[in-house]
Amino acid sequence: MPFIIRVHVRTRAHEEKIEQVDLETYNVWVTASPVDNQANDAVIELVADYFNTAPSNVRIKSGMHGKHKFMEIDKPSA
Repeated sequence: MPFIIRVHVRTRAHEEKIEQVDLETYNVWVTASPVDNQANDAVIELVADYFNTAPSNVRIKSGMHGKHKFMEIDKPSA
């Protein structure tokens, strides 16, 4: 069953990390630049790793060109 999270992205960071702010909100730091979708790709990879799912199960629902995003995550059933 998919769920939605809110993400605030910070690009060009010194390290990649995720910090949970509350139940549905996360701060994400990526080293990639916001050029040619590099940062979005890095965010998808990092979020997928954080939630232990494949990157193909993570989608940006809104905020493709901004720092604030809504992301949908399909978590496989156990």
